[in-house]
This record gives sequence, structure tokens and C-alpha cells, in this order.
Amino acid sequence: MALDPTDWTAGMRQLILLALVGLGAQLVDGSLGMAYGVTSTTLLLAIGTNPAAASATVHLAEIGTTLASGFSHWRFGNVDWKVVAKIGIPGAVGAFAGATFLSSLSTEVAAPVMSLVLLALGLYVLIRFTTFGLPRTNLGKPLRKRFLAPLGLVAGFVDSTGGGGWGPVGTPAILASGRLEPRKTIGSIDTSEFLVAVAASVGFFVGIGNEGVNFTWVLALLAGGLIAAPIAAWLVRHIPPRVLGSAVGGVIILTNVRTLLRSDWIDASDAVKWPIYGLIYVVWAAALAYSVQQHRANRDVERATETV
Repeated sequence: MALDPTDWTAGMRQLILLALVGLGAQLVDGSLGMAYGVTSTTLLLAIGTNPAAASATVHLAEIGTTLASGFSHWRFGNVDWKVVAKIGIPGAVGAFAGATFLSSLSTEVAAPVMSLVLLALGLYVLIRFTTFGLPRTNLGKPLRKRFLAPLGLVAGFVDSTGGGGWGPVGTPAILASGRLEPRKTIGSIDTSEFLVAVAASVGFFVGIGNEGVNFTWVLALLAGGLIAAPIAAWLVRHIPPRVLGSAVGGVIILTNVRTLLRSDWIDASDAVKWPIYGLIYVVWAAALAYSVQQHRANRDVERATETV
């Protein structure tokens, strides 16, 4: 039976689109510590994939992308292995539980509440890094297991039930503590996500098998992510902490405002959403510009002091 050239062309376009989405999502995730799952899952849902299969597809692709990302971050010195162990293992437990026993529960009610908390953390991160730069009061102090373990458990559960959430929950919480510099926060979150992706994938296979999972889509997302992983790890190494903190803060704010505006609590119309998004983009761009300007000014002062 001959293949219809039109169907073949459409299929190839879809795979190329998925690969580009995987590349873009991993570039953002590896640079800012979040957004791979949210971006990829949103696309899969938009083309009609059921939520469980979409999340399973993304997590299968993430096994490869997070392994490559973790290796790249390790090579560039962006990983704190103590943090990876303390948050990654509880994260895997939460992801497996969410994928098997609890994935049928609706997170629609919990999502707006969590978004409010994360929005507050995002505002803190944006203001703190933009105004004062890298917080140094607590920098270098150890992150306790009693803080990281519950954080990992919640982030892993949200990640598997919502198709994304490991980075958006974990990254701002650790950044807000001021105990770990941004590049190591992002590198450690990305590396520990490998454990979460494996646990969630096992959980989905236990719960739903491979029903609805398109392994060609998995490979397409994976291919794009593998290309982006080392580039993102290199970027994190070279972006100044102050600028990186402002960038992450803006992503956190935009992501969670979007969730709130789409929730049943608000259910805002497009006429309300887009002006709010526009305002956030303007403020975010101004914060980034100020952070860059202040970084350059401080660098010039340091160089002048060294030459005296």
C-alpha cells in the first residue's frame, strides 16, 4: 500500500516542529532552570494528546535531555551534588506517586494557590537580584535536608501530575534562600531532574502502560533537547549572576501570572490578559537592562580598584 505524500510531508513537518520545540524548551530550561516540561506538554495537549500520555511522552524525552543537561552542567562546574541528592531522591518519590496513584486527581484547584506562592517568590527573586545583585549574606551556607526533601517531594508530584513543575517549583525556592548562586541552582535542579524523569516514566508505565505514547514524538523532542543541552550549560556559566537572577525572576512571574489568569478563579479574557502580559514584558526588559548596566558598572569599579 503506497504512502500518501501529503501525509508523509505533514508528518515530517510535525516531527521537525517537535524537535524545534524540544530544542527551544531545553535551551530555556538549561539556561533558566525551568520550562521544558511546561512548554512541551502544552504543545502536545494543543494537538490533542490526552494529559497522561502527554506527560508520559515529555518525561520519556526528559530522561535523555536531563542526562545530557546534567552532564553538560557538571562539565562546566554548575552542579552541587549534595543538593542533587537531597532534592532529587524525594523528587523521584513524589514523581512516581503522582504518576501512578495520584495522577487521576485534579490539580486545577491547587494550581492557582501554588501559583500565588511561586509568584511571590518570583517577585522576590526579580527585585532582589535586580536591585542588589547576588545575595551574599547566606551564600555558601548549606541547604538543609529538612528544606530540600519536602521541596523535592512537592515539586516531583506537581511535575508528574501537571506535565511540568520541577523547575518552576524548585528553582525559585532555592534562589530565594540566597544560599546557592544562580548557575549552581540551575545546574543542580536540571541534573536532579533526571531522577524525577525516570521515576515519573516508570510510574506512567505502571499506571497506563504505553497507551497514547508516540515514541517517534519522544525521539523528536529528545533530538532537539540534546542539541540545546551543552549550549545552555555554557550560557549559564558565562551569564553574570545578577542578570541570570533577573532573567529567572521574570520567567517565574510570567509563568505564574499566566496560570492565574487562566484559572477558574479569574478566567480573564484576552482583552485583559494581553495588556497584563505586555506590562510584565516591559518591566522585565527594564529589570534586565538595569541588571546589565549595574553589572558593567560594578565590573569597571572592580577593575579600577585592581589597577590602583
